[in-house]
Amino acid sequence: MTTDLPSLPPRDPAGHKGTFGTVSVIGGSAGDPRMIGAPALVARGALRTGAGLAKLVMPAPVLDAGLVVEPSATGRALPTDASGRVVPHEAAAVIDDAADTSECVVVGPGLGGGAEVESLALRVIGREGCPVVIDADAINALARVPDLSRELRARAVFTPHPGEFRRLAESVKVRAPGTDASSRTEAGGELARRLGAIVVLKGAGTVVSDGQRSWTCPTGHACLATAGTGDVLSGVIAGLVAQFVAPPPPAGLPESVRERVPVPPGRPLSLYDAARVAVWAHGRAGELWAERHAPGGLLARELADLIPAALGERR
Repeated sequence: MTTDLPSLPPRDPAGHKGTFGTVSVIGGSAGDPRMIGAPALVARGALRTGAGLAKLVMPAPVLDAGLVVEPSATGRALPTDASGRVVPHEAAAVIDDAADTSECVVVGPGLGGGAEVESLALRVIGREGCPVVIDADAINALARVPDLSRELRARAVFTPHPGEFRRLAESVKVRAPGTDASSRTEAGGELARRLGAIVVLKGAGTVVSDGQRSWTCPTGHACLATAGTGDVLSGVIAGLVAQFVAPPPPAGLPESVRERVPVPPGRPLSLYDAARVAVWAHGRAGELWAERHAPGGLLARELADLIPAALGERR
């Protein structure tokens, strides 16, 4: 076991669904190509991590299909126009409600590349309170936003793969390329500082940074290089945040008072540590699958189903 990572607290034997947090997943596309599986895999990852509830917040024409893929989730429909594109001003109330009733929101998986994605992502990251995992198409959309750090009010975890990292880094003028092993730690740290967020730079030896500290994941396997495994990772991060990261102190308190607000029992993790434990467990689940099967052929849903065993090693 990696000793520099925190252990997870025991699960409350008297807990219920509300005890273990709610994750809302804003994703999916009813356009061409139609994308349904990504948000469902995020929800599966969150539930396999131990989150009490997962909500799929998807375009109305594809929501039912998403719930078929992951029937353990519940659903909220995003209003769309006749072409299936989300209508941002009509979707705003749904997004706000998702954030208000969740302990963590994931935005981006399978959202597509339309202009409306930028509006949805900005709506999510502009809210204080509920932590946000920003993934996939939301990263690409936000890379088009001038002066992104001014728009970012939420406590956030960005989860770029190298291509998404490059686009986002260019947007905020990060110098380190992050495309080779020698520069990944420096690049992840610089991007985290520019954004004031946690950065999870995915790849072999995933790097997690909060801008002051950086950590390289020791677990993982080549079988993880397949579609959907990144969506599972976003769900695992969100599931741990929903369960174990304390909410911020009430707004308006003086800084000296905020620093003395006690951490609620059972919520000992920082956002940085939640991301690190999630990345470790995701890589360990890949190792477990390869030990039992083969070097390749992993399906993302199989990876999600091994997350409980991986996390069991951290208790």
